[in-house]
Amino acid sequence: MWYQDLQSFVTALERAGELLRIKAPVSRELEITEITDLASKAPGGGKALLFEKVEGFQFPVLTNAFGSERRMCMALGVRDIEDLVSRLRNFMELGAGKGSKSIFRMLKLGMETLSFFPRRYRGKNPPCQEIVHIGKEVDLSKIPVLKCWPKDGGPFITLPVVITKSLKTQQRNAGMYRLQVYDRNTTGMHWHIHKDGSHYFQEYREAGKKMPVAVSIGTDPATIYAATAPLPRGVDEILFSGFIRRKPVLMTKCLTVDLEVPAYSEFVLEGYVPPNEFRKEGPFGDHTGYYSLEDMYPVFHVTAITHRRNPIYPATIVGRPPMEDCYMAKATERIFLPLLQIILPEIVDYWLPWEGVFHNITVVAIKKEYPRHAYKVMNALWGQGQMAFCKAIVVVNHNVDIKNPVNVLRHILNHTDFDRDLLFSEGILDVLDHSAPNPFYGSKLGIDATLPGVFEPAKDLPITKEVLVPRDEKIRLILRSISPSLNNHFVPDLGTRHRPILIEYSENDGFRPWQIAPILLEHPELKSFSIFVLCDRNVNLRDGSMVLWKIFNNVDPKRDIIIQRGRIVVNATKKDQRDGHTRPWPEDIVMDEEVRQRVRNRAKELGIEEFL
Repeated sequence: MWYQDLQSFVTALERAGELLRIKAPVSRELEITEITDLASKAPGGGKALLFEKVEGFQFPVLTNAFGSERRMCMALGVRDIEDLVSRLRNFMELGAGKGSKSIFRMLKLGMETLSFFPRRYRGKNPPCQEIVHIGKEVDLSKIPVLKCWPKDGGPFITLPVVITKSLKTQQRNAGMYRLQVYDRNTTGMHWHIHKDGSHYFQEYREAGKKMPVAVSIGTDPATIYAATAPLPRGVDEILFSGFIRRKPVLMTKCLTVDLEVPAYSEFVLEGYVPPNEFRKEGPFGDHTGYYSLEDMYPVFHVTAITHRRNPIYPATIVGRPPMEDCYMAKATERIFLPLLQIILPEIVDYWLPWEGVFHNITVVAIKKEYPRHAYKVMNALWGQGQMAFCKAIVVVNHNVDIKNPVNVLRHILNHTDFDRDLLFSEGILDVLDHSAPNPFYGSKLGIDATLPGVFEPAKDLPITKEVLVPRDEKIRLILRSISPSLNNHFVPDLGTRHRPILIEYSENDGFRPWQIAPILLEHPELKSFSIFVLCDRNVNLRDGSMVLWKIFNNVDPKRDIIIQRGRIVVNATKKDQRDGHTRPWPEDIVMDEEVRQRVRNRAKELGIEEFL
């Protein structure tokens, strides 16, 4: 099934029992976020939420529309994501085979491809221009843009399809870049340095020209997803949406800029970005679970706002996973596997854990063929598109079930020789990575957890069953004798060769984790542990997901992993100048307690008891 617009998707969600209408009045500041966060972290992703009465606004707000496996499949018009993966693989194998059957198949797929190209809306008045505000009539404050988290720099448009064109090639880009609303007619334009929108903007800057921009808010769901997809530069996201839908996206010309937008958009912002105007943008509670820091970004001047007669304003809330963006990213993981397999056919499957916020850790299963094959895969992935942002890559054999997270963790802890299986490298990092000493680049880690093959020596692994683990009280005394900064601890019962211990660190004596690490590794009564993980005081050591989230986000591999004779210390604590980290360290995203309690007290009125 395909959807012409967002409203038909909302209707389908409601018919499927996937939508909850919230009829009680709510505030766009924080309250919608708190309710959405409860829904997105409920089992299975809760439900999509339609807030019908947003205080001070006439338009309803939609959140969490993509926030489950089922809703993600509905958005893409498939029963299972693998159906779309199979279609994509068929197109990529267009020239495979010989004979008349192959020729017929190529002709059939070729004709189908032509039907995916975007087309011009032929009606007189496109739906997205039923209501028009130009010039002095432009007022962004009429749109219920959300302030998501307490320390956000202001309200942010979080689900926009930002449409631009290359000055040099006229190739279109439809990307998703957040917009901080400054006043009635200007916003920030959060173009990350590595993204296509920023690349095209640099062309205009070099030419000294202002850049025309159009922003569609509330397109059909396939187009919203396509704007998030990591397509190669020059591949039109609108065309990709047509492929997903099996129907072309109907486009219409803007009124004040020379660009086209999806005709069935709920809202459209038209305008331009000057070549040399920058303004402070942020902070913003981001998908990493931390606030991305303030920085200078281009400014978008809005020359027109158009919208449907009765539009819905869609927004996404991001924060500590799992949230809605996790399900969108999981779809991307599946859909783009065939593309990786063209470049690296030895890849059988891969997995991007939620705790790694999709750019900090990747687990790859390969058909191993020769010694150190895993290193070849790691280096190749670090050179491919947005996989280049990945901070850590773990490679396992093809017969490891990577869909079972606990099984993967046990495999790594049973089959990794820390002295010879860790590859440290350097390269670009996602803009939102805060752990590296410098922005945009830092160290990377590859872990070869494959089994030894022909011509490879056996791995030197600990036999922990032969070493008794001290009792908890004894461990507590040992840790306190090393440093008063070491408080609680937890020993996960994983039954693996490498036995980990998680330790709470809160500075009490001036000693930093990197100074404590050698003492932990050398202490004779702690030899039963080969992995020491140091976490900050506010981390629940028994919450495995939280611990992994802290490790994947807070660790710069070269600086924060200390190795000594097959045993390691991982410093997952907050860093500062004493640790060689001169950049500001972002804060965890935490909702105001007063807002949390207010929402819970209104749970029955809001109809959200099922999410508590």
